[in-house]
Amino acid sequence: MFSLTEFADYFKEKFMKIAITADSSIDLTPELKQKYGVITVPVNITLGDEEILDGVMTNEEMFAWVEKNKILPKTSAINAFTFQEFFEKVLKDYDKIIHISLSGDISSMYSNAVAASKEFGDRVEVIDSRVLTSAMGLLAIYARKLIDGGNEDIRDVAEKVRARIPFVQASFVIERLDYLYKGGRCSSLALLGANVLKLRPQIVLKNGKMVSAKKYRGKMPQVIKNYCQDVFAEFNHPDKEVCFITASSATPEMFEEAKKAAQEQGFKNVYVTTAGMTVASHCGANTLGVLYMNDGE
Repeated sequence: MFSLTEFADYFKEKFMKIAITADSSIDLTPELKQKYGVITVPVNITLGDEEILDGVMTNEEMFAWVEKNKILPKTSAINAFTFQEFFEKVLKDYDKIIHISLSGDISSMYSNAVAASKEFGDRVEVIDSRVLTSAMGLLAIYARKLIDGGNEDIRDVAEKVRARIPFVQASFVIERLDYLYKGGRCSSLALLGANVLKLRPQIVLKNGKMVSAKKYRGKMPQVIKNYCQDVFAEFNHPDKEVCFITASSATPEMFEEAKKAAQEQGFKNVYVTTAGMTVASHCGANTLGVLYMNDGE
């Protein structure tokens, strides 16, 4: 027979509620956040003298603001105090948290989230995704799958998620380098060469950092077609469960080329999402990426 205390402990363990959280750069739609139980905390965006939260303004509105004011938005990492408040609020409704962070080599948000998590003992586990945007969503979906499968040990779930990080295929193509240049992420020589030759560079997430890869030329729909062919040829062991197509903005033709390429690979779920202001403020308009796990058969 169970004692009352033992029964309470059994009940709590049997029906433990585990939240998956992330900063807003995970770029999931409201529908996907609801489907996979992901709770987000917004990144701060500074437009001139005004500070707003990621998502308050559309990317199109932000690009128009940049065009008018000739200055770039600035993103501010969520600080440890804000993370602490966020975790505390989530833990009022959940027993434990698995938090998935933007790459620690791109932002200090990972270290800030780790610092905040120490206030909650073993109730919060923070994962450095080593990627950005919806590639973080791939890890969140996997974490949810493990939890829904009955794994309630958040440390074990986190280790399993970390083990898949090297297999995340995260890349995108940028139409122009202006935003990366103004943000200090490429040289003036690279900007000049890309603009004169009308190059569309591919950016790949490697070891937590953004690195330049192939260069494309031509109109963006054809560029996206060629980019997708190259990506699926190089990273040719996709987990067919989920593929994200994520863009700061894109023409219908660009989306169509990417969706066609993904569907030809046989993905069960092809999710089209919009990169939030956090990512879009660094890459500019007409940036599109295809993201999936490359550890399938």
